[in-house]
Amino acid sequence: MVTRRKFTPEYKAQIVLEILTEGKSLSAASREHGIKDSVLSRWKQEFIERSPMVFENQASSNNCEEQIADLERMVGRLATELEMQKKVTNFLK
Repeated sequence: MVTRRKFTPEYKAQIVLEILTEGKSLSAASREHGIKDSVLSRWKQEFIERSPMVFENQASSNNCEEQIADLERMVGRLATELEMQKKVTNFLK
């Protein structure tokens, strides 16, 4: 029974970046790291296909921060309104 090796995402990215930036061939990287060139080819393809997501997350993160700020303002406003209603209720008793 052959056990499958597991590689961290960081390790995969490091190897793909070596291939892309240093101009290594898949076969050279395969020999150097002891990983089949078909696996490296798949990693490279996934890396290229998912690279636009890096920039989408930044926009999404900014949008989340704006939503959090809006919700915090809403909570503050509602807390103030609730406090005013409590005072009015206590005054009318």
